[in-house]
Amino acid sequence: MVSELNLLRGKLKTIWGYDDFRYPQSQVMESLLAKKDCLVVMPTGGGKSICFQLPALLQDGLTLVVSPLIALMENQVRELKGKGLAADFLHGEMARGDRTGVIYRLEQQQLKLLYLSPETLLSPPIWQIISRPDLVINSLIIDEAHCLVQWGKTFRPSYTRLGTIRPSLLSVKHNHPLMAIACFTATADLPTQKIITDTLGLINPQKFILSPYRQNLQLKVKQIWTPKARKQELIKFLDSKKNHSGLVYIRTRKEAENISHYLHQKGYNNYSYHGGLPSNLRRKIEQDWLEEKVKFVVCTNAFGMGINKANLRWIIHYQVPLLLSDYLQEIGRGGRDGKPSQALSIISEFTGLFDPTDKKTRAFFLAQTLKYYQETEVLITKLSNKSHHSMTDNNQLYLGILTTAKQLKWLNPFEYKLCLNEPEKVIKKMIHHEKQLMMQMKDYLTTKHCRWAFLLGVFNNNLNPSFRCGVCDNCTKR
Repeated sequence: MVSELNLLRGKLKTIWGYDDFRYPQSQVMESLLAKKDCLVVMPTGGGKSICFQLPALLQDGLTLVVSPLIALMENQVRELKGKGLAADFLHGEMARGDRTGVIYRLEQQQLKLLYLSPETLLSPPIWQIISRPDLVINSLIIDEAHCLVQWGKTFRPSYTRLGTIRPSLLSVKHNHPLMAIACFTATADLPTQKIITDTLGLINPQKFILSPYRQNLQLKVKQIWTPKARKQELIKFLDSKKNHSGLVYIRTRKEAENISHYLHQKGYNNYSYHGGLPSNLRRKIEQDWLEEKVKFVVCTNAFGMGINKANLRWIIHYQVPLLLSDYLQEIGRGGRDGKPSQALSIISEFTGLFDPTDKKTRAFFLAQTLKYYQETEVLITKLSNKSHHSMTDNNQLYLGILTTAKQLKWLNPFEYKLCLNEPEKVIKKMIHHEKQLMMQMKDYLTTKHCRWAFLLGVFNNNLNPSFRCGVCDNCTKR
């Protein structure tokens, strides 16, 4: 074990330039090399990627990395290729020639790391290659694993089928039956950890759970009363941060473009960024921001995952996310260098009487979720007990909801059987849970107590009842 750790440390120094690991990097690597499942919850910027990238380079065979965003895949692979490492990605927006080249390297077993979305991994052409008996798969990595919980039900239902990957592969790869699954995320409370473990079929996973607390992140919530006041607050904040890098988070693509245009008109140089932009334009925006050719970006949550900028001094939520986990992910990108970073959230008062923007956004997303659940209840009566499922099936979302509700079990990535047990009652319980999660965000925004204490109470059960951060707006008011 000592020689193995020394080898890891030597590669860390040679390839990444770091002298030693920070906890729990070496422990996670040893688990993966020993083919043990693990669940890793580390704050944003804690060095999660190295935990699976380095072991992948030391083993024969392929490590599959399931990643939620194209930008995240491309950023990490670009860095790995820059170090001369055998890594690549597959996604639906690639040019045909590029995709053909990656598939060839995959078939010839020339890759150590392959990044891909759950939809791409479970597409029949790629699954056929991955399932080849001679193709050695060392481990399956689920990066940003909280997406399995947040997106699996009503947005990315392919996440709910990932638990079938290991047993399906092991059934055809008899010569190398050991395969570890490791899940990485910055935010996962106990219920989320349980859903991840159950959905993926983790076997006695070793857990490495770090507190999300960052004392250098100064949290503040500013309530405004009119749409005009929201823009005024944004301008006021930007004027105080002219020489520092930051991010302005918006919830929709259209609004990101609108606010970016508005700020341009006011003389603030910036970019708007969202998942609908061409890949080459996204790369240019990211690079210009990293090189500080532009100080800030007006963006959706598509920006930030996998982008490492140590001196991010401020983050402003012009529109707050619906879930605390998203909020914690986004503010966690600030102050990675340990120096103070401010996180401001602008909110309207909750009646929506003068500025209904936030209230309408919450109502829209909740109504959309409720619609999916209601349609799922109707679909149950039409499903056969056992069926074949294809990626073109219009019922994907409903099958994802039933999987999360444990009313459906996937036999393999493409076939399922129903396990109905009071599904209507279970779905009503899920609807209630969705409402509770949204209310949790409201409670955070309106609390009069320490904001970090509130967050740690949700995401870390080992909180000292007398804890106070001393730097959030509520603590400094005292």
